[in-house]
Amino acid sequence: MAKNASLGRWVAVGLGLGIGLGTGAGTGAGTGAATAQTAAAEQPSDTYAPTTAADKTNAAALPDALAEPHLDVIPRTEDETARIADVTAPARDFSAPERFEANQAGAATVRARTDADAFSQSSANMPFESELNFKVGNGLFKKLWVSSPSSTLASDGLGPLYNARSCQRCHLKDGRGHPPAGPDDSAVSMFLRISVPAPEASEMSEIEAFLVTLGEETRRTRPDPTYGGQLQDFGVAGHPAEYRLDVAYAEREIALSGGETATLRVPSYTAADLGYGPLAPGAMLSPRVAPPMIGLGLLEAIPAADILAGADPGDADGDGISGRAQVVWSFEFDRPMLGRFGWKAGAPTIREQSASAFAGDIGISSPIFDTPWGDCTEAQADCRDAPHGDDDARGTEIDVEGLDLVTFYSRNLGVPARRDEGDPQVLRGKQMFHDAGCASCHTPKYVTHRLKDQPEQSFQLIWPHTDLLLHDMGEGLADHRPEGRATGREWRTPPLWGIGLTEQVNGHTNFLHDGRARSLLEAILWHGGEAAAAQQAVVAMPAPDRAALIRYLESL
Repeated sequence: MAKNASLGRWVAVGLGLGIGLGTGAGTGAGTGAATAQTAAAEQPSDTYAPTTAADKTNAAALPDALAEPHLDVIPRTEDETARIADVTAPARDFSAPERFEANQAGAATVRARTDADAFSQSSANMPFESELNFKVGNGLFKKLWVSSPSSTLASDGLGPLYNARSCQRCHLKDGRGHPPAGPDDSAVSMFLRISVPAPEASEMSEIEAFLVTLGEETRRTRPDPTYGGQLQDFGVAGHPAEYRLDVAYAEREIALSGGETATLRVPSYTAADLGYGPLAPGAMLSPRVAPPMIGLGLLEAIPAADILAGADPGDADGDGISGRAQVVWSFEFDRPMLGRFGWKAGAPTIREQSASAFAGDIGISSPIFDTPWGDCTEAQADCRDAPHGDDDARGTEIDVEGLDLVTFYSRNLGVPARRDEGDPQVLRGKQMFHDAGCASCHTPKYVTHRLKDQPEQSFQLIWPHTDLLLHDMGEGLADHRPEGRATGREWRTPPLWGIGLTEQVNGHTNFLHDGRARSLLEAILWHGGEAAAAQQAVVAMPAPDRAALIRYLESL
C-alpha cells in the first residue's frame, strides 16, 4: 500500500537507531528562521497519563494487533521457551563473563576490526551464496543519485529537495552521524524533523483511529503544510533548499562524587534562511543525527511478544520504569505493527524504514512510498512539477529489487565481538551497570525467532542492551514533539552494541540523538525522567566505579 512520503510520516518514520535522545520544540515564528528550543511552558502536556482501564485494554489488545507479517516464524517449543528463559535471565555473578557474552550477535558476530570498517562487515554466518546480494546492496547504499532528466537512468530521481545524495553520506561508514562542528562543517548527517498540531476537524490517520480503539487519545500531528515532515538543506538546480541548520550551545556544569565535574552542552537549533516562507504556527522541530546500522536484522527478529513482556505502562511493579510499546501503521502491510526502528520507534521493519529514508532524505520513490517528489508538499508546486525518475522500466525510482537489496544489506551488517569482556575493570563496570538500574531499560539479552528463510538472524542469543520500548527521559531530553504513541518526552531505548567503537569508525564520540554529548559519561548525565535514579546513582558512585562503568560500555 504505497503512500505519499509526507503523509506516511504521520506515523513518525525517521532515521535509524543509536544511543540517546534530544531536545527541540520549534516556535515556527518569523520568515527567515525558526528556533528549536526546550519550551515546555508553551506546549500541551507531554506526559503519558496511564489509567488502569487503558492499561488493561492495551495489554489485552496489543498482542493481537502486533503480528509479524514480515517474518516467516517457526513457533518455539515448550522446551525452547524454558531454555530461553534460563539463558536470558539477568546476570547475578559478575566475577567472570557470562557464557557466549563475547558474541554480541550470536553466530552472526563478526571479528572486531581495528580500522574504520568495523561496522561494514556482513553477518559472520551468512551463506556464501548470499554474499553477492550483500555486496550489491552495499553498492546501492553508497550510490550517488543524480537529478532528472539524466542519461544514467538507473540513478536519476534525486530530490528535487534532499538531505543527502546517498544512504552512506548520512550513515558514514555504516556508523553514527554527528552535528556540525562549526559554521564551516557540513550538517549532512543531521537534520530537523518537523510536524504541526493536527487541525481538530482533520480526518484521523490509520494509526490514530486504531489507537482510539485501544482507549488512547494521542496528541495528533501532521507534516508542516509547506515544509512536510523534515527540512531538506539541499535542492537540485533551480530549487532553493528549505533551510540551513545552525546549532549553538550553552554549557552547564554537573558536580560528581569525589570532587569531579562534568560539563554538558545545552543545544539550541535554528532553521535559518527558510526558503519557502515561515513555518506553520505551532511547528515542532526535533534534531536527528544518523544512527549506526549494525545489528538491525537481529533487532527485527526479536519476538514482539518478548518486547511486549517488558512493557509496564502504569508502572505496576513500582520500580519507576514504565516502558511502553510504540505502535505504528505499516504502509507495506496495511495494519498496525510494533514500532522498532527510529528514535521514537516510528518504523516497524527495516524495509519500510529504508523506503522512508529514500523518500525523505534523498527524494527517491519506492514501491512503499511511491510519490517521486519525496517530501515536497502541495505548497511546493515547482518541486512536484519538476522532472522525476519514475517514468522508465523501474516504475519507481528505486524498484522492488533495489529496495530488497538495500534491505538485505541493512539487515546483515554485522555486530563486532566484545573486547576485554573478562577484564576485571570491565566486569566491575558491568556490575555497576546492573546495580545502577541501567539494565532496567537497556535489557542485555534476547533470543531471536527461529526463522525459515533468514539463517543469519534465526534463533540467535544476542546482547543488544535495549528493550525497544518508549520511556519518559525527562525535560532535559524532551523535544515536545509527539510521534504516534510517543509523547514529547518519550524515546525508544537505543541498543548499545558497538558503541565503544564509535571513535574508531567515525572519528568522534558524539552521542545522543542530536550528538550533544561528547562522551559516554555526558550521555549518561543527560538521562532524566524514568532514568533519573540511574543517573543519580552514576553521579554518586565512587569515581573508580564510574570509570569502570564507562570501560564496560566501551567494551560493547
